[in-house]
Amino acid sequence: MLRSQLFSKTRREDPKDEVAKNAKLLIRAGFIHKELAGVYSYLPLGLRVIEKIKNIIREEMNALGGQEVQMTVLQNPALYEQTNRWSDDVVDNWFKTELKSGGKLGLGLTHEEEFVEMLLGHIGSYKDLPLYVYQIQKKFRNEARAKSGIMRGREFTMKDMYSFHVNDEDFKDFYDKVKGAYERIFERVGLGDKTYITFASGGIFSKYSHEYQTLSEVGEDTIYVSEEKKIAINQEVMDEETLSMLGLKREELVEKRAIETGNIFELGTKYSSALSLEFTDESGNKKTPLMGCYGMGVDRLMGAVTEVFADEKGLVWPREISPFKLSLICLAKVGTEAYKQAEEIYNKLTEMGVEVLFDERDISAGEKMAEADLFGFPYRAVVSEKTIGLNQIELKERQGAEVMMLSLADFYERMKN
Repeated sequence: MLRSQLFSKTRREDPKDEVAKNAKLLIRAGFIHKELAGVYSYLPLGLRVIEKIKNIIREEMNALGGQEVQMTVLQNPALYEQTNRWSDDVVDNWFKTELKSGGKLGLGLTHEEEFVEMLLGHIGSYKDLPLYVYQIQKKFRNEARAKSGIMRGREFTMKDMYSFHVNDEDFKDFYDKVKGAYERIFERVGLGDKTYITFASGGIFSKYSHEYQTLSEVGEDTIYVSEEKKIAINQEVMDEETLSMLGLKREELVEKRAIETGNIFELGTKYSSALSLEFTDESGNKKTPLMGCYGMGVDRLMGAVTEVFADEKGLVWPREISPFKLSLICLAKVGTEAYKQAEEIYNKLTEMGVEVLFDERDISAGEKMAEADLFGFPYRAVVSEKTIGLNQIELKERQGAEVMMLSLADFYERMKN
């Protein structure tokens, strides 16, 4: 991509109506556009990050045997009335809309009911199970206040997977596999060493659920971390019973603030039973399948990465989710030998499949360097009259202090790897 053609405009100052660092930086860098409180559009750079996070999640869910579907955003109140979740007295953050012909519809709050209703025509026998279905889709929540940027929006993208099982043993086996998949996702997006599987309340379904909490001072949750065991306990279930179950002592734990970036939990038969989803077991008896639910906020992951890694210069993207791997900056006028070499390097990198943003604009070196830091790609390369005189190229890692002068052969080898 040529920088002159990129649909993006950076700002010198933070937007005054934002308090969250992730929203300030992402707007300044031209990754997102604020429509209204808690509602953001994604511009090309931001969308590239979102799509890369989605693809990582998709690959790991598919590896578990998950099958992707796309459910509707408009929701049938009749399903939620059967599970007692349509009333605003029970669930107070619905967005609802009225039909011209009369009646109301919901806007994608959650999808347990829809998945179960869909499977009424797909599950008949134990041979149809287990089944793992998921989607990566927009959700809508009528939050009272939206002040955390893309980490708690009124419109956001979420991966929600639902699993269906013949018995508890099968459910627990899959549940443990999901834990492994979630660990891989956090490693791949760069948050592996900062994210802890956290014991939290299971609500009405079970004693405990598991959250994935990413350490950050701006997090809304307080957790108690065992760095030795790489697990944590949410403040809400921090008691002697939980400590004893996990073989931990209070004095061994460190209190931290954290962002909830994922969760997995047992649903039992609450929704399958309420909507009369059944299968016939090997003896010909009717049974109700057990369910599990596995959520992960895509926007929230992007926001958490921003909060955790950004520095005083701007964004810092881990390699696997960076919009581009390299900012290629030309500090020479059009028509000069240095400019021609920069073009040749850009074309060669593109042929190699390296994602590169080529800043060929006629603006100052300082502006180009500052913008490259604000964008936060892993590498920045500079071509100038000085570098071609040495038959070299200048390379710097975004978070590294050292500026390296490399031969073009060494540079291409490094980019290839």
